[in-house]
Amino acid sequence: MSQLRTLSATEVPSERLLLRRALHDADREGFIELYTDPEVQAYLGGPQPRSDVEQRFDAAIASATSRPGNYVIADNTTNRLVGTLMLTRRSTDGPGYVTEDGEELELGYVLRRSAWGAGFALEAATATLRAAADELPDQPVLLVTQTANKRSLKLAARLGFCPIGTFEEFGAEQTLCTAPLAKFKI
Repeated sequence: MSQLRTLSATEVPSERLLLRRALHDADREGFIELYTDPEVQAYLGGPQPRSDVEQRFDAAIASATSRPGNYVIADNTTNRLVGTLMLTRRSTDGPGYVTEDGEELELGYVLRRSAWGAGFALEAATATLRAAADELPDQPVLLVTQTANKRSLKLAARLGFCPIGTFEEFGAEQTLCTAPLAKFKI
C-alpha cells in the first residue's frame, strides 16, 4: 500500500509562511538548531548530536531532491527557516493507525524555539491540510504526540483533531489523534 500519494505541491503559501520542499544552503544553521535544541526535542527523543544533524543536512542538500510531504517552514518575507513539517504516510510497522490497511496520512511539525507562541504551527498545518484536502481524496489524517506534550495536544484540538487512543512508543505514552481530511476543504 506504500504507493499511496501524499501532498505533491512543491510550495504551500500562507499569510506569513512559505512551506517549501527545497532545503537551501541558508537553512543549515536553523536546521541544526532545530534538531540539537534540548527544549525543541524534549518530546521527540531528545537532541541529536550536531555532527549527525550536519551529515543529514549535507546529504539532503547533496541529493538535491526532496521527498513529497516533507517541507521547510520558512518566513515568507525573509525565507528564514522557522521549522519543518511533514505530511507523510505512517508506517504500519508499529502502533498508531486507524484503518485496517494503515499507512494513513500523518501530520508532524517541529519549530525553532524562537518561533514558539506565534501561531506558526497552526498556520503551517492549516495551509498544508487545506492544500492536501484540495488534492487528495478524503481520508483520515493522524497526529501522534507524546501525551506529556500538552502544547501539542492543545494545538491538535485547535486544528480539529480528536484523540482516539494512546499507546506506548519510544519509551513514552503517545496520544493518537485523527481528523478527516475533508474537514480542511475550503
